[in-house]
Amino acid sequence: MMIIVMKSGASQEHIDGVVRRLAGIECEAHISVGQVRTVIGAIGDREVIRQQPWLAMPGVERAVPVLKPYKFVSREFQPEDTVIKVRSAQIGGGVFAPIAGPCAVETRDQLFHTAEAVLEAGATILRGDAFKPRTSPFSFQGLAEDGLQLLAEAREEFGLPFVAEVLDPRDVDMVAGYADMLRIGTRNMANYALLSEVGRVHKPVQLKRGFTATIDEWLNAAEYIYKEGNHEVVLVERGIRTFETATRNTLDISAAPVIKHMSHLPVIIDPSHSSGRRHLVAPLARAAIAVGADGFIVDVHPTPETAQVDGDQALLPGEFAELMDQMRRLAAALGVTI
Repeated sequence: MMIIVMKSGASQEHIDGVVRRLAGIECEAHISVGQVRTVIGAIGDREVIRQQPWLAMPGVERAVPVLKPYKFVSREFQPEDTVIKVRSAQIGGGVFAPIAGPCAVETRDQLFHTAEAVLEAGATILRGDAFKPRTSPFSFQGLAEDGLQLLAEAREEFGLPFVAEVLDPRDVDMVAGYADMLRIGTRNMANYALLSEVGRVHKPVQLKRGFTATIDEWLNAAEYIYKEGNHEVVLVERGIRTFETATRNTLDISAAPVIKHMSHLPVIIDPSHSSGRRHLVAPLARAAIAVGADGFIVDVHPTPETAQVDGDQALLPGEFAELMDQMRRLAAALGVTI
């Protein structure tokens, strides 16, 4: 692959000329339009691409080969940060997005009580899963489509867009028909059929890091989605498996600034699933904004002691409201919008 960087102010005619040249040598052109300049990713025979006189073409500033295995999600392909819109909510671009709600939709009352509380506290996106991948086949697996219908009702009632997990390529269209944003969970980060299928829908996607995945593997998983045409990908650091047993997983808080250096995609932190402990959620959430993450995703439940999934890590609505007060003070000090 080669990145062809157009000059600032290059005309559409110049861009079209590069695209026609690539088509003429049987190569694909992937265009990224930034605030300052346009970048074109050229995919095809490396030697054929390299031999073209790109610098002689009108409007071309430079042509740079990409050596990383992930191309489109790299900073080389797009220097400017990607900003994701989820209805009225924004992730990235100097905006810290608070995402909160129950880990799993259990009942209408549970969901609506939580949605009202997180909205009042300042959350901009509601989380709530209708499909739950569980280690034990006898554990609560979610309400399936009934849960998605309840989430859609909550969106109409409270005006919050929602994100929901999809587990199976066969369910992508159905989940996308309800949800404003899809999520690929940690167990499915390497499910390449699912990644490719999600890449073909026009809905923003959260991609959680696999609990044994390196950052390079995580970015390559994002590449599967991006390559299929879906460029609205948000990376979610949710902790990795280490020798430590004091927490459910080990939150790799360094992943946020590392990703910011390597990729243009937004990255958010999941302090709930990383810690597995309610008392650790707030300090890890505060760390997220301090290291430059673009948001967090937090479990909230009105009665955690009765939760069918992950009650130990769920904040009470009042605790979430207190956390949001802390986050607003931090955001003001750091010059971040929340």
